[in-house]
Amino acid sequence: MILTKDEILKANDLASEVVSVPEWGGDVLVRGMTGAERDKFEASIVQMKGRDQVVNMVNVRAKLASMTICDEKLNRIFTEADVKELSLKSAHALQRVFVVAQKLSGIGDEDVKELAEGLQENPLGNSAFDSR
Repeated sequence: MILTKDEILKANDLASEVVSVPEWGGDVLVRGMTGAERDKFEASIVQMKGRDQVVNMVNVRAKLASMTICDEKLNRIFTEADVKELSLKSAHALQRVFVVAQKLSGIGDEDVKELAEGLQENPLGNSAFDSR
């Protein structure tokens, strides 16, 4: 069956999964990112160093957790302003969320490596990215 534009745009395609986080005393709901959110996440870990672009992994787990922990209606419960505070939580707890968020968002361990290698092969120009 070939889908129409309308069928694609109406499809409920964001997967979610309950993640047990005993360090926090319960469960959280984690959902996959939209295409726009994944682009924003990837852009947030790329920074300009002079004329070079480098991958900045600072707070990467908290960034991804903030973009994927949601309520029952799949709305994010954290904002970019919460990343710094969220990054102070247990690394083990954040890793639990990070692993599931990666899986649900189609981000493999090789994706960050490919992103870094791609910067050398296909620079993004003079674009500066928000590193929050």
